[in-house]
Amino acid sequence: MHIEILQLTEGARRAIGTTVVIDVFRAFSTACYLFNAGAGRVIPVEQVDDAFKLKERFPDSILLGERYEKKVDGFDFGNSPTHISKCDFGGRTIVMTTSSGTKGLMNATGAEEILTGSFVNAGAIVKYIAKRQPAKVSLVCMGYEGRRITQEDTFLAEFIKDKLLNLQTDFQKMKDLLRVGDGARLLDPANHEWSPASDFDLCLALDRFDFVLKLEDEEGLKVLKVTAAD
Repeated sequence: MHIEILQLTEGARRAIGTTVVIDVFRAFSTACYLFNAGAGRVIPVEQVDDAFKLKERFPDSILLGERYEKKVDGFDFGNSPTHISKCDFGGRTIVMTTSSGTKGLMNATGAEEILTGSFVNAGAIVKYIAKRQPAKVSLVCMGYEGRRITQEDTFLAEFIKDKLLNLQTDFQKMKDLLRVGDGARLLDPANHEWSPASDFDLCLALDRFDFVLKLEDEEGLKVLKVTAAD
């Protein structure tokens, strides 16, 4: 198994094989919480206009996403796991667009299969890949807006790679570094309207969920659905 860590939107475009598109703070952590809250499916799109068009096609769908970390005007939710953690979506469709994560999904056109990456289901991702033993694995760190490398996404890529290679990892050290590093923005009171401090711990709740999210084709769309790790 050849494992490569790639960065940002250009990395997504270069990804091949089994590809994990990583967005820890916060898109693909939020996506896991969406399914835990009863979402039937998540349709990721790159552009805000595409989200509004899908709302017209699926009037009962829920719009969720951000630009510059803030909720998009006209959307139902921003990109906060805290804000949706107590919801019951009752099988409804979520249309999601974010500055980094969904952009990565849409740009990984050379991948054989695509999973989302977050710490909240990291163990399941490792189990899924280890069982299937693909020849090539691409771990794509989407960073900030797909343009700037961030600690949290690179840490997760390193965590997954080390686990697949049976190497030691130190998740607590990563978490401690994030608290004073690239994760500090989530803890800044100035940002709490759209990014509550609780998002930090929710996004770093290691192995909270035992499923993977896989991008599949449905109705001519790319759709995220829950897939068993084993």
